[in-house]
Amino acid sequence: MSAQPSERNAPQAIDHYINGQRHAGKGASVPSYNPASGAVIGAVALASAEDVDLAVNAAETAFSSWSQTPPLKRARVMFRFKELIERDMDKLAALITREHGKVFSDAKGEVVRGLEVVEYACGIPELLKGEYTEQIANDIDAWTMRQPLGVCAGITPFNFPAMVPMWMFPMALACGNTFVLKPSERDPSTALMLASLLKEAGLPDGVFNVVQGDKVAVDALLDHPKVRAVSFVGSTPIAEYIYARGTASGKRVQALGGAKNHMIVMPDADLEKAADALIGAGYGAAGERCMAISVAVVVGDATADALIAKLAPMVRALRIGDGMNAQVDMGPVITAQHRDKITGYVDDGVAAGATLVVDGRGHRVAGCEQGFFLGGTLFDHVTATMRIYKEEIFGPVLCVVRVPDFASALKLVDEHEYGNGTAIFTRDGHVAREFAHRVQVGMIGINVPIPVPMAFHSFGGWKKSLMGDHHAHGPEAVRFYTRQKAVTQRWLVGGGNGAEFAMPTH
Repeated sequence: MSAQPSERNAPQAIDHYINGQRHAGKGASVPSYNPASGAVIGAVALASAEDVDLAVNAAETAFSSWSQTPPLKRARVMFRFKELIERDMDKLAALITREHGKVFSDAKGEVVRGLEVVEYACGIPELLKGEYTEQIANDIDAWTMRQPLGVCAGITPFNFPAMVPMWMFPMALACGNTFVLKPSERDPSTALMLASLLKEAGLPDGVFNVVQGDKVAVDALLDHPKVRAVSFVGSTPIAEYIYARGTASGKRVQALGGAKNHMIVMPDADLEKAADALIGAGYGAAGERCMAISVAVVVGDATADALIAKLAPMVRALRIGDGMNAQVDMGPVITAQHRDKITGYVDDGVAAGATLVVDGRGHRVAGCEQGFFLGGTLFDHVTATMRIYKEEIFGPVLCVVRVPDFASALKLVDEHEYGNGTAIFTRDGHVAREFAHRVQVGMIGINVPIPVPMAFHSFGGWKKSLMGDHHAHGPEAVRFYTRQKAVTQRWLVGGGNGAEFAMPTH
């Protein structure tokens, strides 16, 4: 495959976006790559603390007027933004594929799932309505209202450069806050395109800002006294760091961490559908999803043997290549370093005694020999003591664990440190209900392999998959991006009755 014209030229400068303008910044830069070709396609500016301060101050200045803008007018900006995303859907998806590597259809799906949150944000006048009680006592009425926090920040991962930011900023902006986004430096251009569309939609300058960068930018946001809340999605070690440092600075923090998502396959399951589900959920986006299924927990050896017999040829048949090729099922992983890390996990699984059914190491794609590719990998006879089971690999590696019964499967899921998502495939309604009620995981799929809630519900895991009290998007987003004020009102008529020193009662 020939290089794209832009890849034959000097790398494009990828700057910050502050107060409605592109901003080169004062920091150094790092290269960004097209993972399919391995070519350097961009020079990403790394924000200094001064650059972050400039963005936060722009957001702080814009907050005074944006927070007083009627919710209906804020909703109209979101609605126009929605229309512009629909207009430029293919451009956004192509940009994601170019910098991330996921196949074009998957990139479009990502944009659609982010767009759903924008659509939900368009209902903000209804969502911000408080509660009113007349005559709580003689001549006294009471009500509540929800008001914005101020400057909010989002720190987002490489695997969903459009969807995860859109889980955050549409609701933050609709609630009346201003926002500073720090996207991943590995695929940074999508954030700038979203900023451009927001401006075209009529969002005032300074309300939405983008700072590219690394840990320097992250720490500057976490420590900045004018940043009131921080949303994060990424690995658990970083989520724990974000939560500890952010809350120590007095900020409201939601930090979504890693995952090791199990899918239980019961003996009565439709194995054709279960195999299809595992292929899509395990190898879609090269496994670089926080909701990817990375462990199949199969009840009974006969069921496991039959499932492996179906899975193995499907994994070998995966069509791997440049994500802009419509015939491809799976693209590359994000960097050469991440490819090598995943390869190390496969090596470790072999050394630990797992059965390597399909080996994806060393996969090469004709015409993309410098790309960061791996083939699909399938392990059988994995145990809970193995590193490939315990740790999040974040790659196209599916582990099959065999257990004797449902109770053992449930115990295995519950004892894992992560609790992001899980699924069960069965025809038994009682088993499905027991699983949904008892399993210690935040998001559950019943014959659904990737149970990502819709925008009008909320997304979030349990245990080490979430730090903080609020899940993402849906009703939880309104609670996270606002604070409640309670008003108790009485209009006095005539003379007073003197001072009252007892606790007020009815």
